[in-house]
Amino acid sequence: MPSAEQPTFDPVPVRRVERDPEAALPDPEAWPRDIPAVDQLLREGLDLAPCMVLVGPNGSGKSTILEGIAMAFGLNAEGGSTGAMHRTSHSESPLADWLRVVRGPGGSRWGYFVRAETMHGLFSYLQETTYEHFHARSHGEAFLDLLGTKRYDGDGLFVWDEPEAGLAFEAQLHLLADIAVIAARPGAQVLLATHSPILAAIPGARIVQCSESGMAPATWDRLDVVDHYRRFLDAPERYLRHLLE
Repeated sequence: MPSAEQPTFDPVPVRRVERDPEAALPDPEAWPRDIPAVDQLLREGLDLAPCMVLVGPNGSGKSTILEGIAMAFGLNAEGGSTGAMHRTSHSESPLADWLRVVRGPGGSRWGYFVRAETMHGLFSYLQETTYEHFHARSHGEAFLDLLGTKRYDGDGLFVWDEPEAGLAFEAQLHLLADIAVIAARPGAQVLLATHSPILAAIPGARIVQCSESGMAPATWDRLDVVDHYRRFLDAPERYLRHLLE
């Protein structure tokens, strides 16, 4: 997908992700290539910004793309760093096998991946290997505790898949502020997939909206999710009347 070029001296870990020319692709009708946003990624590639947010409805491909990029970078499929090895079940798509990352010159090779659907397994792995007791806290509290550790200090690629799960409004604001600080740090790079209009508002983020048409750049105020939340909060009875009828 065409986007503004980054300066050559930008020390981000990943400048671009694109199809590996040596990878054999499946039939266009095979999953996950049958997802328009995924197929577009394979055809056009994607330039990554220091902070990029993927949004879109369920099934639009945002989490599949995020997972593929994280794994192509070398991160564990179920979360953790480049050295994490835990696995509960094989559920990831083969997208990472079809991709290659173009690393930024001098960019860090460290990274950390957190995804909502496998966070319990990640906390169990960390408890067994580092003796940090994340399970002693609520889901939201444990997530914010993890964010406050040294894993998020310094340079690296920091990837979050729908981290708003389990977080109250105030906690989402806290997370937004923390991610904004990380994204503003030279040498750090943020890649986020979310349904939250709060997290999509990270200052300076490049937003990509995934849909049945593929991927397209977007601005926060024109996002479908922002429009839906505004309409619902303004008059919830209109939505409820339609749903309950």
